[in-house]
Amino acid sequence: MQYVAPIGIGILYALVMSLVREPHRRRLNAVMVAGAGAAYLSGGGLGGWEFAFTALLTYVAFRGLESWTWIGVGWLLHTVWDIVHHLKGNPIIPFAHTSSLGCAICDPVIALWCLRGGPSLVEWVRNRRGAARSRPGTTSGEDLGRDGTAGAASPTLG
Repeated sequence: MQYVAPIGIGILYALVMSLVREPHRRRLNAVMVAGAGAAYLSGGGLGGWEFAFTALLTYVAFRGLESWTWIGVGWLLHTVWDIVHHLKGNPIIPFAHTSSLGCAICDPVIALWCLRGGPSLVEWVRNRRGAARSRPGTTSGEDLGRDGTAGAASPTLG
């Protein structure tokens, strides 16, 4: 569960963000990745490097205001930072020792969604359902015969 839940959280994040219309979705995600860049600041586990990383992710987030690719890069950079913190022993949530590991699993899921352009998963599901309903050869779940009428499918010879 420790490894599966973060994947689910990443998918849930993309689903919830899919409810926001473009271009607001991209801009909101840029703000989110900027916030993620500052997530470890109060822990100070890596000293001055925490400030350097925050500055780097602030720049990446700024570029992300106009580019999904930069937002995806930001989440991948945060993944690396999560791994460093997990190995060093300074978790993102001080009382949850594996929280940085969970974040390192979740962030690439979000990054992949962003690198695909942050598409609306809600619309994707709707389109898939609509395509399944309008597939050639079926109407309302019934098979069509060779002549295109509903009923039992005609056998075909090889």
